[in-house]
Amino acid sequence: MKKFLNVFLFVFMGINCANGATVIGSVNSKPITDSDITARTELMAKQGKTSATNRKQAFQNIIDDYIKLDYAANYNVKPTDKDADKEIKNLNLGEMGATTLAMARLAVRANIAWNVIMARTIVPDLEIAKSDIDEERASLAREHGLPIEITMLRLIDVPNDVYKKLSKPKNCDDAEEMVEKFGGYPQKITAMQYELAPDVREKIADLPLLTWSKNNNGTVFLVCNETKGKEYKNLDEIIKQNATYRKASFAADQQLKQLRRKAVIIVNDERYKL
Repeated sequence: MKKFLNVFLFVFMGINCANGATVIGSVNSKPITDSDITARTELMAKQGKTSATNRKQAFQNIIDDYIKLDYAANYNVKPTDKDADKEIKNLNLGEMGATTLAMARLAVRANIAWNVIMARTIVPDLEIAKSDIDEERASLAREHGLPIEITMLRLIDVPNDVYKKLSKPKNCDDAEEMVEKFGGYPQKITAMQYELAPDVREKIADLPLLTWSKNNNGTVFLVCNETKGKEYKNLDEIIKQNATYRKASFAADQQLKQLRRKAVIIVNDERYKL
């Protein structure tokens, strides 16, 4: 019987809200409008994610955010907009319209809630085997002894004519302003050197501070600063914690897939069909 289906999929052109926004779909009775999707793609662009399929991905991301928040509420985990605003401030996303800010808050609240759920329900049951440790990164960490924290900018889809206009910045803030002036959205990353992907480490290995890397298929890096941390006496434990997080993230993704199957998802536009 159709009424017992967990997921409803209706394919027809969108319905209009009272305010004129087109409802593309809903998840667990929460509507998702065309304006929401546009705002979410703007947010994704600010994070350096640009793609021709971004609107469909944005729709899926919004669905996942609502599913995560609904599930977390069962454990009385309910992050507020105030909690989200603290995180958004640290992300340095620049000026945002009301709808984009609302989508940013939704995304951050869902991320906070999901991390709490992971810590409460998944991590305690995990067993980390030797095979779960990324030995390449672990060896790099042990070799350095003093972990190096790197703050850098990553630019994606940089046209060559824009790349030629990038001059040497005074500092990281100056570099971000320069990129934004040309219409770009720099992605700021802070991580331990051994946590970076091998291809990223290779691209920034000999890159002087505050110097733009070569434009490699539209991707450009700039290292803002490097900070040597205090020697970790429990470095192996930290490496194990990183492995635990990666394994927990995989388990959480599997759980999210199960929650999607149970959710009541309605799609009103075949272009967004899941």
